[in-house]
Amino acid sequence: MEAVILVDAQDNEIGTMEKLEAHQKGFLHRAFSILVFNSKGELMLQQRATSKYHSGGLWTNTCCSHPRPGETALEAGKRKLRHEMGFDCDLAYSHKFIYKVELDNNLIEHEWDYVLIGYSDATPKLNAEEAAAWKYVTLEEVRRDVDKNPNNYTRWFKLILQHPEVANLKPVRV
Repeated sequence: MEAVILVDAQDNEIGTMEKLEAHQKGFLHRAFSILVFNSKGELMLQQRATSKYHSGGLWTNTCCSHPRPGETALEAGKRKLRHEMGFDCDLAYSHKFIYKVELDNNLIEHEWDYVLIGYSDATPKLNAEEAAAWKYVTLEEVRRDVDKNPNNYTRWFKLILQHPEVANLKPVRV
């Protein structure tokens, strides 16, 4: 059983719950989303494995998941980046935001999403249970494609792209 950290509207911990149950009931919990940029300033996207219990086959940010109880978003981010994408890089906190959206399979994402930024030119070694493909794109290219093909992208990634912290982001060259 994988547990998520339940929180209130101010992001105070109030308990834990099994991950799938939290998504079935729409309970507010912590999550994180990682954006990794290469030395050209391009964003690494991940295509979620089609076997994922929601949003399978959709393109999204480099990596995303949930901190475990007792784990910070940064610790969880490093753990999941290695697990899903097969590489390490330094991560830094950018911002967090709260959102609630309905997903496929009658699930609800209701999350305090910590957005983490990293820089790397590493070539991913994908975990096939997590990710089907990856690619680098500029923020401008992905925004144009999201406008043209919104159903190809996860709901949270589209929200991340619209957030002022990301909308005004000028990726630093590594």
